[in-house]
Amino acid sequence: MSAPTHTRPRPAATGGVDSRLPWWALALPTLAFITLFVLILNPADAHAATGDPAITHLVERVQQLVAH
Repeated sequence: MSAPTHTRPRPAATGGVDSRLPWWALALPTLAFITLFVLILNPADAHAATGDPAITHLVERVQQLVAH
């Protein structure tokens, strides 16, 4: 009668889940934040679409409140 042989367990594969983010996962939100921040700092560069005067009035009111 032969004795059972024990095989060594294989080490865990190192090619599992990659936890690193791609370059665009940080670049795109950063670019969006910087763009919006620049528009807030200099609202003269932001051109509002002509349309509903109530929205235009609301935006002007918010700008006045922020300016004070």
